[in-house]
Amino acid sequence: MSMNLADAFEALSDSLADREALYFEGARLSYAELDERANKVGHFLESIGIGANDHVAMHMRNSLEFVEGLIGTLKVRAVPVNINFRYTSSELEYLYSNSDSKLIIIDSEFTGVAGEILGGLGELQHVLVVGEVSDAFTQQCSDAGVGLSAWSDVIPDQSPDREFPERSGRDHYMVYTGGTTGHPKGVVWTHTDFYYAALAGGNQYGDPHDTVEELCNAAKETPAMSLLVTAPLIHGAAVYAMFSMFFMGAKQVLMRNWDPVEALRLIGEEKAQIIMIVGDAMGVPFVDELVDNFDAYDVSSLFAVNSGGAIWSQASRDKLKTVLPDIFIRDNFGASESGTDGQLSMNDAGELRLPPSPRSIVIDELLDPVEPGSDTIGYMARVGHVPLEYYKDPEKSANVFKTLSDGRRMSVLGDMARVEADGSIVLLGRGSGCINTGGEKVFPEEVEQALKGHPAIFDALVAGAKDPKYGERVSAVVSIRDGFEEPSAEELAAHCRKSLAGYKVPRSVVVVPEVLRSPSGKADYRWAKRTVADEATV
Repeated sequence: MSMNLADAFEALSDSLADREALYFEGARLSYAELDERANKVGHFLESIGIGANDHVAMHMRNSLEFVEGLIGTLKVRAVPVNINFRYTSSELEYLYSNSDSKLIIIDSEFTGVAGEILGGLGELQHVLVVGEVSDAFTQQCSDAGVGLSAWSDVIPDQSPDREFPERSGRDHYMVYTGGTTGHPKGVVWTHTDFYYAALAGGNQYGDPHDTVEELCNAAKETPAMSLLVTAPLIHGAAVYAMFSMFFMGAKQVLMRNWDPVEALRLIGEEKAQIIMIVGDAMGVPFVDELVDNFDAYDVSSLFAVNSGGAIWSQASRDKLKTVLPDIFIRDNFGASESGTDGQLSMNDAGELRLPPSPRSIVIDELLDPVEPGSDTIGYMARVGHVPLEYYKDPEKSANVFKTLSDGRRMSVLGDMARVEADGSIVLLGRGSGCINTGGEKVFPEEVEQALKGHPAIFDALVAGAKDPKYGERVSAVVSIRDGFEEPSAEELAAHCRKSLAGYKVPRSVVVVPEVLRSPSGKADYRWAKRTVADEATV
């Protein structure tokens, strides 16, 4: 079974030619129109020498050009590289260099920071700018010996026809991790493995489709759906959602920047049926706005909220149910190194669980499966369709991507878990963030859930701070919801003790105007650890 993403999209665009594929800021594209525009990008890439296995950095906010550029890159067998648009010049230099990007497709608003480091990028050959090209950036590209083109000057005149080289299911797709616990790492997938692991074989609600013909037939028979894509497409969860819905024949409603008011307006105007969010960073303001101003919005079309990439707290979910009691909530668990691993559920204690699956297992330090019903805490692992490696990092690749004795490949994640007697998996948190306080292990996610249950807490991250007696102590960084007084540390501790053992209760709390997260809403634990450490030294 082999699948190439560009082959699949082209077949769908033939099968669903006139069906609406994409809406963005007043512009609408059918599947056929989107395919033709992606063809133009592909032909321009070929004209500047970009082809199989070349890396193309996508340094952009959500836009039509992002989607066209992404698909066009895949058409010529090149490898898209997701670039966090919040990165500083030094962070960009690392990512551009580490990825060996030969082409950068970049929004004009980011050329100022990118221009500072062009001269140090040995592999870079060309920059394609979406928007106006400044004189200063033109000079910087010239000084660096790098080719420069403006999207509006070179893309429209390209051929809309296909005429591309034959592709393979072994072609590469790369997703850089968020780097919230260290340097970002490039996770290298084959298209086939990415299709089955990240995109559920083209069917998030049933058995995978093993051929392009099956995929197209199923998409034609599936009633037209509409997904509101709120997260940046530089984030893996957003790309997973977008391709998954394309492969089901759905319409994507794209937001350039996240804004809960705009999201709710688009749901009403475009009759979106599903909205995808990234945990509390999007879920909390979205729910607060909807509940506070329910009569101002038309959400009659909305039947599902899909969350992925970060935890969405039970308190926020419960609040949503007060105005939309029948809404379907789908919480996907996944990672850059594993794709989509299953649908999470949350019990009254705030524990996150995955149903039994042959694809997801928990292993001990010897790589043996953890016995169901035991108290053993192990590592989550994905079996079967997994990535090939971390790009240019054989040591970390060997630690994460392994082969079992029966020949199956496995990706060992950083998430700690245990296995219940019925085979379901209880997720405990990231092992790298685990706090050791006096010999007791505390997972930040559990404490964050408890804190967010307090009505005054808008957002929270938990990290370990040095402690002379216990080695580390549980510390929290919180932001306060508008209209609420700042609760005392004693009040928060009392609240947390209702659901947490005493040693898990935060011993110190730092109040900040805003909890720092990535553009996609993922937690920045390095920042949290620095923040609690700075507070401890005051």
